[in-house]
Amino acid sequence: MTTGLHLAPLYTDHDPGPGHPESPARYTAILKALGTSGLLPKLASIPSCQAELPEIELCHPRHYIELARDEVAAGLDTLSTGDTQICEKSYTVATHAVGAVLNAVDAVMTGKLSRAFCAVRPPGHHARPAQGMGFCLFNNIAVGARHAQKKHGAAKVAIVDWDVHHGNGTQDIFYDDGSVLFASTHQSPWYPGTGAKEETGAGKGQGTTLNFPFAAGAGMKQIGAAFQDHLLPALARFKPDLIMISAGFDSRVDDPLGHFKLTDDDFAQLTRWLMAAADEHCQGRLISVLEGGYNLTGLASAVTSHVTALI
Repeated sequence: MTTGLHLAPLYTDHDPGPGHPESPARYTAILKALGTSGLLPKLASIPSCQAELPEIELCHPRHYIELARDEVAAGLDTLSTGDTQICEKSYTVATHAVGAVLNAVDAVMTGKLSRAFCAVRPPGHHARPAQGMGFCLFNNIAVGARHAQKKHGAAKVAIVDWDVHHGNGTQDIFYDDGSVLFASTHQSPWYPGTGAKEETGAGKGQGTTLNFPFAAGAGMKQIGAAFQDHLLPALARFKPDLIMISAGFDSRVDDPLGHFKLTDDDFAQLTRWLMAAADEHCQGRLISVLEGGYNLTGLASAVTSHVTALI
């Protein structure tokens, strides 16, 4: 059972500006922590590549992709669609983040790897089909799920999002699609203001969106119960061909952009539960994609704990 890891130095080229929490230092902290952990020799390297336009169009209309490209090229510091800060290299970096997830999907779906973690930035789960928002340009994990379906014939994909912020973009993309299960544990009320328990999908997607909003101060007691009592049984009923994790570590204790209390050991346990579900339902196929996490020390230690569990 081989676990893959994607790292690429170009992720430091996306710089939203001085003092911005989604900074290049996030990637540097992860790289340093994994480099000193002794884990790297145990992990297969997943190469970098730039996603092509038709691949990104699996979840985003061409007019939005071109808008993002052109606004980056024009030197704007914020996308016109919302609150996403950009720099001259943001489009290149964001399309490589998508491409990395596609490479991980290819490796896992063809059996070259059993599991993977992609340490990409910018994050993606707030990106709606035609709107970048919340630090995100493109929805990396959503494009990966669609790629698994289109290229590899995955009938059902499950996406589990444990970021402290609700993955509104991922929810929007799959809200009326019964072939993708989206489940989120998140702080509420909190940015972006979506993810009520009553948001459960529409049309053919009714029942395949699961939201577990919790008040500030929630930790493993509440989130672990949501997994054990609801999310894991839902995965058993859904029987996915691939499980993906929107791995946001801003749900960790002491993160500046959230007020949850998860610990490094808690992330390891959540990871093991999802690995067990993948073993039971989809031959172990599991792909984790970095989302948030803004306390650099906490991010580094949480990612190390998560990757250790994945091996």
